[in-house]
Amino acid sequence: MSGPGKNNNNNKNNKEVSPAAGNKPALTAQRFQQELANAPADVQDKLRALLQQLALGAGGAAGAAAVGSGKEPKSMDEHKFWKTQPVVSHDEVVEVDGAIEEDVPLDQVRATPYPLPKEFEWSLVDVENDKEIKELYELLTLNYVEDDDAMFRFDYSAEFLKWALLPPGWKKAWHIGVRVASNKKLVAFISGIPQDVRVHTTVKRMVEINFLCVHKKLRSKRLAPVLIKEVTRRTHLEGIFQAVYTAGVVLPKPMATCRYFHRSLNPKKLVETGFSHLARNMTMARLIKLNKLDDHTSTPGLRAMEEKDVAAVAALMNKYSAHFNVAPHFQEADVRHWLISRPGVVWGYVVEDPESKEITDFFSFYSLPSTVINNPKHSTLNAAYSFYYAVQTPDAALSKIEDVAEREKARAEGIKGRLTTLMQDALILARQNDFDVFNALNLMDNALFTEDLRFGPGDGYLHFYLYNWRCREISSEKVGLVML
Repeated sequence: MSGPGKNNNNNKNNKEVSPAAGNKPALTAQRFQQELANAPADVQDKLRALLQQLALGAGGAAGAAAVGSGKEPKSMDEHKFWKTQPVVSHDEVVEVDGAIEEDVPLDQVRATPYPLPKEFEWSLVDVENDKEIKELYELLTLNYVEDDDAMFRFDYSAEFLKWALLPPGWKKAWHIGVRVASNKKLVAFISGIPQDVRVHTTVKRMVEINFLCVHKKLRSKRLAPVLIKEVTRRTHLEGIFQAVYTAGVVLPKPMATCRYFHRSLNPKKLVETGFSHLARNMTMARLIKLNKLDDHTSTPGLRAMEEKDVAAVAALMNKYSAHFNVAPHFQEADVRHWLISRPGVVWGYVVEDPESKEITDFFSFYSLPSTVINNPKHSTLNAAYSFYYAVQTPDAALSKIEDVAEREKARAEGIKGRLTTLMQDALILARQNDFDVFNALNLMDNALFTEDLRFGPGDGYLHFYLYNWRCREISSEKVGLVML
């Protein structure tokens, strides 16, 4: 999972004057990232698309990710663990999707857990037990992902963890902890949950890997590779041989790379915490005015999602996600679990046509606050994250357009206004629920609304990976999978 990230830009019209051509510093990866962040949003998108194309000759998505994020990918020889795993190497260009290794017969899967250093022992974490969920919460709160400057750290609530780890089909055996043998203290964790994922045209039962965390004082013990091998062994015992996961670092080899964008809801607090900064010639009063939202939503028929909407939302979501090259395939039970509102965790809304009573659209967002580290005024940053959504598309008109590029353009034009209005309502609802910032990756159709709704590019990137599956590279706007 990527770090919380920060906002690089509060004012989309803010431009810096470049130094004279003869005095420009060398264009290092870091310098490139800084200059790219100061470019207008439309220029950034075009440059990123070009970089992804150029990167095909230099390690594909990994090369593009490295240029975009200012981090160079390691060579495969430096990846002591990953070079032993069935993953795509940095220099491999995938032309045909498919498994890297064949499925293993059950009687050939290792039957016993991988060995740990003698002072540690394996432990299942009972997420339904209040004492154990508190232990997990404390481990993640103090040791999980931070931003690069150690200013923010994800602060998963117990209720959030239950929502994230107990979806339909969850397996207790996939909530894997490591404890100190002498005092039983929980010091490491990794989890998996089952999910049907479509990659291009193939739907596979996969496991989503998340919450890999090792106590800071034990990072030298090389526990992470053992955790990964152990969760892999346990998923193999269930007949699942592919996995999907995300990371803020470049590993072999991203199938896609997305960037975080941030929309300020409480500008004063964001500046005070260091999440944002006041641009030159910008006052706090003006910044607050620029980011002000209406008091009420504007979409007729917008209401909280209910149990009776599950079937309609499942159909709408699967139809909408067919446009993307990687996306979950949701059954009704999945929709019921992930998208109906849970207090303090996730908010789900539908649009019901006042006359036909048809569910025409839906959107959702979830809460993932961050601890603000060593700040004298604020201890928590309340962040909402864009989750799944769908709007109706002009399918009849689009079916008559043969040229793919023209059809894509017509689709974007056909949904842009509706999607922008809906996401503006999402911002209003998030502000009403006391969120300070609304975050969204530049996946799905998010690029259609981020500029108009005053989202700014952040410094966080999220790389998407597949385990034991070769996948043709996927551009960010073709990613339809949102991982917590």
